[in-house]
Amino acid sequence: MKLTVVGGGSTYTPELIDGFARLRDTLPITELVLVDPAADRLDLVGGLARRIFARQDHDGKITTTTDLDAGVEGADAVLLQLRVGGQAAREQDETWPLECGCVGQETTGAGGLAKALRTVPVVLDIAERVRRTNPDAWIIDFTNPVGIVTRALLQAGHKAVGLCNVAIGFQRKFARLLDVAPADVHLDHVGLNHLTWERAVRLGGPEGENVLPRLLAEHGDTVADDLRLPRPVLDRLGVVPSYYLRYFYAHDEVVRELGTKPSRAAEVAAMERELLEMYGDPALDEKPALLAKRGGAFYSEAAVDLAASLLGGGGSPYQVVNTYNNGTLPFLPDDAVIETQAAVGAHGATPLPVAPVDPLYAGLIANVTAYEDLALEAALRGGRDRVFKALLAHPLVGQYAYADGLTDRLIAHNREHLAWA
Repeated sequence: MKLTVVGGGSTYTPELIDGFARLRDTLPITELVLVDPAADRLDLVGGLARRIFARQDHDGKITTTTDLDAGVEGADAVLLQLRVGGQAAREQDETWPLECGCVGQETTGAGGLAKALRTVPVVLDIAERVRRTNPDAWIIDFTNPVGIVTRALLQAGHKAVGLCNVAIGFQRKFARLLDVAPADVHLDHVGLNHLTWERAVRLGGPEGENVLPRLLAEHGDTVADDLRLPRPVLDRLGVVPSYYLRYFYAHDEVVRELGTKPSRAAEVAAMERELLEMYGDPALDEKPALLAKRGGAFYSEAAVDLAASLLGGGGSPYQVVNTYNNGTLPFLPDDAVIETQAAVGAHGATPLPVAPVDPLYAGLIANVTAYEDLALEAALRGGRDRVFKALLAHPLVGQYAYADGLTDRLIAHNREHLAWA
């Protein structure tokens, strides 16, 4: 089995490598190719990856290349984890929206739109090259914004599934609080990427006992602290929102906070410099503890599970993924991309039936889906008016004066990445 990771020079990659090594019975990789245009980073990450495999007695071959076409040739699956513009672009995404009084974040709001505009054309070019080289390969997208990027891939006819680590993070957290095995925790996870709610926590499978009321009663303070939301909010909702919902439920509070501290991008950039220095140590043969602070917790387990199921292996029968709605949420178009529990196998991902969604959540899901429609149109066709309309539609913007100012800033800060600009 051959897997290719595009963006293999990322500091995330050792987390992925560690999962491949530990879970080789689930996903028996014989060849792993790391592809990245940054040859210097690729050498450091590739060296550590080989040492991790060797330490854990994995006999798979790891190669590195800056040649995308060569790297994806013959691959059974291609994982995308790229960041167009690097941390410097993320730094911009997190700062210029604050000038207009709006949240600065890399996956939602104006910053998220900027990332989508930079990313979609690049991902589609990569996917076309994968299809020309190996049309049967699955594409697993971990590149943000996952929902918009996955929709672009699916609409272009690619064999693609989107993946995020939010759901598996909740699964592991709840399992720890309930003192059960993670595999016993099944989430009623519904919404869009980075806009989801856990409406039930079931033990043993989709039809198991819902223990969410007990979880909130016994551990509500811990969950609320992790989400940085007041405990009474969780009690009134009776669900667990994704931590990204704080950008919506406490927007002005978050804007004030962001204006008083360094950006997350600046923190991550400093962390990456330290990680790359560690990766260059020939004695290091395991992922360093610092990597846990980088983000992406449990990404490797989720990626292995998904790849194994898509490639006919031993993955879990039900997984939270990003895929076409196809009537699952009747208030959305069929070609919207939702994030939900799905049956995953060699055929792809088929969403499980979902109980009716409360208007409190359905309204926001529909609103953000409309924004994503416009965001994808702007990413594919360009133009100031399309960017403006997408921003005006986003519930974190929503006023024409804000949308105008943000449009000008977005284009000014991203001109080198936007062919039409």
